[in-house]
Amino acid sequence: MDNKVYIVQCPNYDEIEEKLTSLVNLMGGMGKFAKNGEKIVLKANLLREARPEQAVCTHPSVIAAVGGLARKEGAVPLIADSPGGGYRYTAKTLDKIYRTSGMLGAAEKAGIEVNRDTTSRPVSYADGMLTKHFDIITPVFEADAVFNLCKMKTHLFTVMTGAVKNIFGVIPGLSKTGYHAKLHDTTRFAGMLLDLAQYISPRLNIMDAVLAMEGDGPGSGDPRQVGLLLGSEDPLALDVVAGEIMGIDRTQNPIIMEAERRALEPNRIEEIEVIGANLADVKVPDFKRSQVSAGSLGLESMPWYQRILEPLAKNAFTVRPRVIWDRCIACETCIEGCPVEAVSLVKERAFIDDDKCIRCYCCHELCPEEAIGLFSSWLYQLLKPA
Repeated sequence: MDNKVYIVQCPNYDEIEEKLTSLVNLMGGMGKFAKNGEKIVLKANLLREARPEQAVCTHPSVIAAVGGLARKEGAVPLIADSPGGGYRYTAKTLDKIYRTSGMLGAAEKAGIEVNRDTTSRPVSYADGMLTKHFDIITPVFEADAVFNLCKMKTHLFTVMTGAVKNIFGVIPGLSKTGYHAKLHDTTRFAGMLLDLAQYISPRLNIMDAVLAMEGDGPGSGDPRQVGLLLGSEDPLALDVVAGEIMGIDRTQNPIIMEAERRALEPNRIEEIEVIGANLADVKVPDFKRSQVSAGSLGLESMPWYQRILEPLAKNAFTVRPRVIWDRCIACETCIEGCPVEAVSLVKERAFIDDDKCIRCYCCHELCPEEAIGLFSSWLYQLLKPA
């Protein structure tokens, strides 16, 4: 695996087949990544039921274009993902997401199948530094290769969600909540994501940044026209470059910093060769960041911090999820997705117990009605970075 990231400008999705082909050709051609008869999982970002213009999911035209190139090599592509942790991993859930996201129509047009197998398999990964056992969806377990087709988005918990974070979707539905419950600080969660990315080892990583998401992503941010396609054999390298384009300081990205701690390369832009578009020309100077916590002070393991300062820091220095009652329809997605059972129904509306809330923002991320708002204290507003 080399430390190269390829960038092609693509102003709109009408040009996706031409531009995607150009990107893959820069990388050596699809024959380098897909062989005759191979089962290839096209691992999209299908977080929740959302229309393409909302920029929540990988655009269906990107998935179809990649799948079409793989089919020309004689491979058998399959679109697969498990939605966010508040959604049950069922065929009914998948069908709703496939239809609303436009994935089903694009797949049918391109002659590609969509996955409806909702079983999963336990796997062991002895080389994992933090996590040595995973439960992954069956089509990924059975695939010859995984193509990681992610979306450029901000993220309230991990700052950005790109190639490494997208791989979390191989964990089935509600099982994701268990990882949030056990690993509710960003450093440990990032470590798990890196272990998982190394286990899955996607053969090809392509980022849809034609229409990205800024602000309070990954499910309720604002669409932002960026007009790019990015590709790499290394998901970490892809995220380093994407972070540069989004203007995210690497020291604020828990995945990049955990990679540095583990001596995983590349974790700096200086270690990466960018091919295609000039990086300086495609940076977005005013890309809006998510509202995030003030960050770790490295004190979480100390008993005195847990007893005295942690409650204060949790309330004063973090953004709190809060229910917008007139939008809530009591669908219970937030209840299903909360890893610590901090959400319940009160008077037929969701209610978040702030004392139990661990600030993972799963409820905000998953709410189909955008009925979970974000509230920050005056002290947080005063001290947060500009």
